[in-house]
Amino acid sequence: MLLEQTPTDVILFLMLYGGVAAVALISCIYLCLRKSNAFAPDITPPVRLRHWAAAFYAVGFLSHIWWYLFYIFSGDTSSISYLVVIILDCVGMLTTIAGTLFAMLQDRKRPIWPIAIAMIPFVVLGILHLVNPDSHFMDIAIAYFLSLYLILTIYMVFAVRKYERWLRDNYADLEHKEVWLSHTLIIGLLLLMITYGFDSGDIILSYLVQFIGFLLAGILLWRVETLPQLEDTSMEPTCNKTVPETAQESEISTQAQQTLGIPTNIEQLLAERCVDSQLYLQHDLTLLQLAQAIGTNRYYLSQYFSRQGITYNAYINNLRINHFMNLYREAITAQQPVIAQHLASDSGYRSYSTFSLAFKQRIGQTVTAWMRNTEK
Repeated sequence: MLLEQTPTDVILFLMLYGGVAAVALISCIYLCLRKSNAFAPDITPPVRLRHWAAAFYAVGFLSHIWWYLFYIFSGDTSSISYLVVIILDCVGMLTTIAGTLFAMLQDRKRPIWPIAIAMIPFVVLGILHLVNPDSHFMDIAIAYFLSLYLILTIYMVFAVRKYERWLRDNYADLEHKEVWLSHTLIIGLLLLMITYGFDSGDIILSYLVQFIGFLLAGILLWRVETLPQLEDTSMEPTCNKTVPETAQESEISTQAQQTLGIPTNIEQLLAERCVDSQLYLQHDLTLLQLAQAIGTNRYYLSQYFSRQGITYNAYINNLRINHFMNLYREAITAQQPVIAQHLASDSGYRSYSTFSLAFKQRIGQTVTAWMRNTEK
């Protein structure tokens, strides 16, 4: 009888609400208990990212539970329980969102404590609202919370762009290292926070919050599973230990950079140990591995490429694309069947899509068009 009296839109919303909560719980348990990767078995995602994402899913699940219990047993928006739920919700969500987004950027570890400190005024405003019930305190608190997330969004946009440059300076094969997904999550979470902050019980906004949350949960899980662990701190160069060999190369002072001269024989070493030995054909060859191979360190080698006006990524791609073109011409001359995907793999690329994009950027035309013109 009670179910028959419940409006259809409320029933549908509760089904969606429960579905999102279930997805969050399952995702949290999966990330916590499963050590291997079910979606991309050949990829080992960062453990730190898995932990933060699991925490984000846990907060999302608990948020659904305590809001549901609040409206079932209380529903009084002027009660202490209402204030406690809002504080737990906002502090937990912003902290875990920041931790997850920071963990996606593997160029360096970014601390979370500034986010926790920044949430103190929000908590204080909530307590003031409790002591002296006034809607203005709550309005200011929500505005402050949204402002914090807007600042986080702006920071992340610049941080992701810097991270993209770091990737291109240190890694040749950028498969599954796309940064557009980070931007998607940033903007999606901002939209979620805005709709969440202005959700005053409107059924349309409530639906929108749940739909956005459901989509972001799926995108985040896919991002966690397909983002490989990039930085291995155990693989430090054995030479020049006094030079910092972490991703935080920006911390090296300008004076120190001027006193550290770049070895004059790097070009010769690259020719002997990378070009002649065809080391560039190794899949996922990193700047650090190449530096170790030629007997220098990552900082020196990065500075060398910078002075040449190129990046490490461009250097390796040029060698691989030249190798591909030579293989193709040899196959055509010998009148052998040619499969571009096989030649791309033989040229050091794990992914044909990564190769085709790099090829078009370098040559100015698609692989198919170049092959057709070469045959003619």
